[in-house]
Amino acid sequence: GLIASTVPDLLAPHARRLRLVVLVHLPLDDEPEARALATARAVVTTSEWTRRALLARHPRLAERIRAAPPGVRPAPPAAGSATGDRLLCVAAVTHHKGYDVLVDALATLVGREWTMLCAGTLAREPDLVHRLRDRLTGAGLTERVRLAGPLTGAALDDAYAAADLLVLPSRGETYGMVVTEALARGLPVVTTEVGGLPEALGHAPDGDRPGLLVPPGDPAALAAALIRWLDDDALRARLRRAALARRDTLTDWSVTAALLAGVLKEVAE
Repeated sequence: GLIASTVPDLLAPHARRLRLVVLVHLPLDDEPEARALATARAVVTTSEWTRRALLARHPRLAERIRAAPPGVRPAPPAAGSATGDRLLCVAAVTHHKGYDVLVDALATLVGREWTMLCAGTLAREPDLVHRLRDRLTGAGLTERVRLAGPLTGAALDDAYAAADLLVLPSRGETYGMVVTEALARGLPVVTTEVGGLPEALGHAPDGDRPGLLVPPGDPAALAAALIRWLDDDALRARLRRAALARRDTLTDWSVTAALLAGVLKEVAE
């Protein structure tokens, strides 16, 4: 999907010989994408949001475009703390993931008790990492915000288990798998109302959101949401109940595989 949409001239000669299926993670909204998708017997997207985006751009392909959203690995619920002050961000430290917004928001919360663990590679935008470290030093937050680098396996599981709230201030996501990874543990989420993130956050069966949505690129709005979480015991309790209820509605990767297999079977017949 990261390649096919950019190389229609490579796909077109084989469109009659092969039954092409293109997986689209990130819509490009350009002329090469349109020509590439036109060669496919089916197009599979990794979220309903992406499917709708493609339908709006390529209405003639409506019968070919299907969604197979990511699954999530089941996990035990996180215990959570009474004060909810253990914050977690799981994302590469990049501008796109909104780390500058996060640090600016946290700098306004110095009068409250909290800690933040940031799990994600520090290698993609080293200049940004340097600026963030300077900002944290200037705000007196170096002891409260830990840029831990990438965590995997048991270390990442431990980070989720120790957290009270996932914070993901991305400027754009087509889905946001870390949101469902948090919800699989009953962790509420504060994230941005952009792209596929509202879809990943979803709703509990009673319609309640298991978290808070804020505008992207807005440190003040993010800070306000975090203040609500830290200061309002009733809100924390409600969001935790909703997250646990949403946890029970999540599907694992076998469902994703079955959706993809169904598309491939249709194309093969």
